[in-house]
Amino acid sequence: MAARHLLPDGRTAGVFDLVAGAVRVRLTDLGATLMRVDAPDRAGHSGNILLGHDSPADYPAGGAPGGHAYAGALCGRFANRIAGAGFDLDGRHVTLMANDGRHTLHGGPTGFDRAIWQVADLTGDAITFTHHSPDGDQGFPGNLDITARYALSPDGTLALTLTARADAPTHLNLVAHPYFDLSAGADATIAAHSLRLAANAFLPTDAEAIPTGERRAVAGTPFDFRAVRAIGDFDATDAQIAIARGYNHNFILDGTGMRDVAWLSHPASGRTLTIATDRPGLQLYTGGYLGAPWHPHAGLCLEAQDWPDAPNWPDFPSTRLDPGVEWRSETRWTMGLS
Repeated sequence: MAARHLLPDGRTAGVFDLVAGAVRVRLTDLGATLMRVDAPDRAGHSGNILLGHDSPADYPAGGAPGGHAYAGALCGRFANRIAGAGFDLDGRHVTLMANDGRHTLHGGPTGFDRAIWQVADLTGDAITFTHHSPDGDQGFPGNLDITARYALSPDGTLALTLTARADAPTHLNLVAHPYFDLSAGADATIAAHSLRLAANAFLPTDAEAIPTGERRAVAGTPFDFRAVRAIGDFDATDAQIAIARGYNHNFILDGTGMRDVAWLSHPASGRTLTIATDRPGLQLYTGGYLGAPWHPHAGLCLEAQDWPDAPNWPDFPSTRLDPGVEWRSETRWTMGLS
């Protein structure tokens, strides 16, 4: 039985370790959150490549004051933003709870990141969490039951498999929200990381980080990561990057089905990260709004997801979930060396 940690709101949360090969992963049932991932550099020295806290009690989801970075959490019911905190569904307007100005972000004020998930199964290299979201949770219709399984393989791959079922029509977009720093804290920012993305286009946003509906080609813009390159300095002369203090955009991924979509590396340490997913989008967030205990650009997110605000854009890939249909998503992070 894992030790329980007392949270500021009186609840308790557990901490669980997975080990396989040279990689160790720590999670908590608070938000089914990835707390840390320890992986070796090319010299064999292990370091934590995630931004996270030492105790579940230190996470804002545990009741701590201040800003909320969603570090490592599973976000839902709907990851990213829904404009105007609502959408139309089957002839009626669904009103959600707003928590990002007038919009809904990552499911609302008390999203899945703030829930204590149930541990359904635990072994040395895998853990399965479950969560029940009742009808009307943050305004979303239908009862929803979710399963999240993390499994670590000896080759350094951490796989996340998500499944969900609802008893009424609803919208769903679950995402894992880890911030990576392959330098393991050696660098002040992630600017020296190199990145390649399998994406020919991205979704521009307005000043409130809501998609405008345009699908813009990356060619000739700072959003072109089709060939590996250093993330580098953030080009504030680009209006889209100025809005986000860096990158905070959904990239339209090439292909369908399970495929490799992102390659991240830190040349100095030799650590690499390959991301595979079956999702149509990948949110690149370079942490421009990170606050204490971190600082801007201390880590970056590569969030495999459906497209933000999809319920309000009929021409975006659908996020509708109907009764009798199992929703399923898989993301794999493979830690390696160059």
